[in-house]
Amino acid sequence: MDANQYKEIDGGTFRFGIVRARFNEEITGNLLAACQKKFLDAGVKEENIVVVEVPGSIEVPYALSELAENGKFDALIGIGAVIKGATPHFDYISKTVTDAFVSLSIKHRVPIMAGVITCLNKEQAIERSGDGPLNRGVEAAHVALEMAAIRKDQGWK
Repeated sequence: MDANQYKEIDGGTFRFGIVRARFNEEITGNLLAACQKKFLDAGVKEENIVVVEVPGSIEVPYALSELAENGKFDALIGIGAVIKGATPHFDYISKTVTDAFVSLSIKHRVPIMAGVITCLNKEQAIERSGDGPLNRGVEAAHVALEMAAIRKDQGWK
């Protein structure tokens, strides 16, 4: 999605939870920083951005489920980086995590954004987590803001 296609949302009344995998620290750290910056730029109060760190991407859905269970958040984001290696492990982790995000979002009735990038190599991961329009942390924050606003406007909260 082109960054110009996002609606500008005033995030001043929203509360967000972010779960970040520490595995591939350089990549996930950049995704998290970009996500937080977008939230702050949109007026979200720093104290309304809760970050939980877990070892890897496969642990992200569990922590998201716990955050969703408490009902305090307008939207959640899972951040991680799965980079293809020489074994099919990449395929299993990518599918498991993606499927979990969808299931959890429906189960808990809270928008959960997939900020776990799946890349064929480290260069792709760096491109999708670096400065610029391809940063998926920014994209996840944009979508979380819009989904939180839709949820509020529709009375789905």
